[in-house]
Amino acid sequence: MSQVTAPLPRRPVVLDTAVDDPRSVRSLIDAHQPYWPVQRYFANSAEYAALSGQAEPAQMIIAPVFRGNWATDGEPLDGVRPILESVRFADAARRLFGAEIVRPTTVYVNLTWQLPFPQGAGHTDVPAFRGFDRTTYPIALLTIMGLSGLFEDMRVKVATAVSWFYRGSDGGFEYWPQGAGGASVVHEGQIDNTAIVADNDFMWHRVRPTGRVEDGMVTLTRDAELVRRSSGDWAIADGGVDRAVFPADQLRVSLSWKGLVFDDDADRHRHDEHTEDLDLDEVLSRFAADFAGRDEPLDIPADPVADPDFVRTLGAAYVRYPT
Repeated sequence: MSQVTAPLPRRPVVLDTAVDDPRSVRSLIDAHQPYWPVQRYFANSAEYAALSGQAEPAQMIIAPVFRGNWATDGEPLDGVRPILESVRFADAARRLFGAEIVRPTTVYVNLTWQLPFPQGAGHTDVPAFRGFDRTTYPIALLTIMGLSGLFEDMRVKVATAVSWFYRGSDGGFEYWPQGAGGASVVHEGQIDNTAIVADNDFMWHRVRPTGRVEDGMVTLTRDAELVRRSSGDWAIADGGVDRAVFPADQLRVSLSWKGLVFDDDADRHRHDEHTEDLDLDEVLSRFAADFAGRDEPLDIPADPVADPDFVRTLGAAYVRYPT
């Protein structure tokens, strides 16, 4: 099956300083624990495979990477507002898109310890489209829509600032600013309290490996949690058992900030007032027309949103993993 050629991502903005007081981030990490595996976001193994760049496993692999949502839809948890309303991140977002308006919406943290875990080929974040987002549609379908390039006129522009609070030499950040077929850039080493602001809904990226393979893998379930003990150490607990215990300075922390970006007030109005929203019929029509233009059949099932075979067909056509 042929694949489309996607446009290149926007050039990321690199910030030498992410926040003025890195200690405040550490305090928030303690205040808002415990944390749960990132894989809780995936509905099934087909979604996991579509987004992680790995072959579909018989059972979803739960990596020792944990997430905490600190601000959602512009509503921050206690102490998080200064990060959500960061002038530094908002200014970089405007530069990234050449836009006028930035509306901060989201702050979350990803945390892991120095344990080896399977590294996928890379991923993009989950995009949103006017009237068509993850509140009502599966994340795999949305991601494929973004990578197809067929819905750019309807895509909600989102800037993502990823920053790090970790002084280890591993566990950095790798990204593909020239697209999946281009060379990657590695941001690793002296990255503590730095940030990269990018269109991560479209630009491929991934976490660099942590830990040593010879230390072995840790098998976890979706019910595992990362929690701080009274001793000050952190523990990965699963099934009532601590699978790993380690000091706080070995916790790798990445913090992500997201903001909606609008070209101007007319662009903001279209989004807020839902004057030109997308619907499922239009989505399927664009996919069908594109397949027809390449003389390839596209069988649309009765319930395409929930059909894993349909997701695999679209993924094969539009998802090109970094090389």
